Amino acid sequence: MSIDKFGYQQQLRRELRIRDLIAYGLVFMVVIAPFGIFGSVFQASGGMIALAYVVGALAMILTASSYGVMVEKYPVAGSVYGYAGRAIHPAVGFLTGWAILLDYVCIPLLLSLVAGAAMNSIVASVPVWAWVIIFVLVNTVTNVLGIKTTKLLNWIFLAGELVILIIFLGYGLKALADGKGHGFSLDPFYNGTSFTWSLILGGVSIGMLSYLGFDALGLLAEDAADGARTIRRAMYASLLVVAALFVAQTWVAALLVPDPDGLIANGDPTGSAFYDAAEVAGGHWLATLTALATALAWGIANNMVAQVATSRLLMAMSRDGQLPKFLSRVSLTRSVPTNAILTTAGISLVIGLWMARRDDGITLMSALVNFGAMIAFVVLHVCVIWEWVKTGRAGGVLRNVVVPAVGALVLIAVIWNGSLLAQTVGLIWLGVGAVILVVLLATGRKPSLPEVPGDDDAATTAKAVENV
Repeated sequence: MSIDKFGYQQQLRRELRIRDLIAYGLVFMVVIAPFGIFGSVFQASGGMIALAYVVGALAMILTASSYGVMVEKYPVAGSVYGYAGRAIHPAVGFLTGWAILLDYVCIPLLLSLVAGAAMNSIVASVPVWAWVIIFVLVNTVTNVLGIKTTKLLNWIFLAGELVILIIFLGYGLKALADGKGHGFSLDPFYNGTSFTWSLILGGVSIGMLSYLGFDALGLLAEDAADGARTIRRAMYASLLVVAALFVAQTWVAALLVPDPDGLIANGDPTGSAFYDAAEVAGGHWLATLTALATALAWGIANNMVAQVATSRLLMAMSRDGQLPKFLSRVSLTRSVPTNAILTTAGISLVIGLWMARRDDGITLMSALVNFGAMIAFVVLHVCVIWEWVKTGRAGGVLRNVVVPAVGALVLIAVIWNGSLLAQTVGLIWLGVGAVILVVLLATGRKPSLPEVPGDDDAATTAKAVENV
């Protein structure tokens, strides 16, 4: 479906095929993402970390179904922001875009912080704030060069991450077979003595960070060679693959944790729990290798694609007049939203340097990212049901009502069982967005989207183009 139907001109190059989009999704989600937050999820889930990732995967598959419905109807960059604005009302779209901005704008700087902390543990002489600068600059230059450069580096980093993961799993399984760790057990999936749904959902509220990224494929609808169909298939494929990898690596690592009871009781303030498990599996060299892989995967690979997604969201809201117009400017030579990329980099640099000086910087950023994403996903599910009712109940009930309703309820449960910090800061952010919306309405600048031509208008336009 041409985006001309929605009042836009095609400015981005449709370079990405399904294999590129799957790689993009895998790189964004980071196939070794649990390396960096393993200890936090392990503690929050009471050691049942593999189960937390299974439940998280199910919630995201439900969400992917709703994305598939909406991207078919509205195949434009902007994702949930665009869906809510067109399915419900532009004002709802603005607030949803504001909520998801919390997710996308914070992701690149969170990734730089985590990577900087990992590199600082390897090269202590270089402070975290210096690594933040390095990662932001490298990714900005790469993305300004164009989507082809990003696509090539995606494949290189994905291959490297998979090699590291295979090495860890190989040594981990061998170590368990040799009697190291706690032996083969299903405790990471279910422990009857401590299991509660509240406990598992608390783990999911943190572990969900690992799955964030598949949704960014919706922001690439105007970069995809085959449009909505390719986006939908890539979402499902990347989610299923990464879920299997997350469950496998967390199950093995959970069985190798030196002191699981201590980890649950005291947490993982240094973020080294996974590397401690890797050391049990293969020695200090494997611990160092997994730490380095985490730094590069989060700091460059994931950060690079996160910056791409964030710039597309800024571009989409800008061209609709809901953010400053300069953000929608696209480079004629490289076909990328250069100003949006540079703005994303500037925000990451300024806030990242501030957060690097805070002891709770990573925790605060993680809370903001998760809250913004969960709110946006709930709105996405509501959009599917709303669109189904608005269009005269066209389409199956299962896909358009049952799945989004269940998906929304699961996400609300995850938000409810999340951290108080996430809920507090997230609500403040939404409150600021509401105030901005009121100001826009009061000054006669209410949010609006380009008029969508009716069938007769569309036919007339198509005929005119054909005659030319």
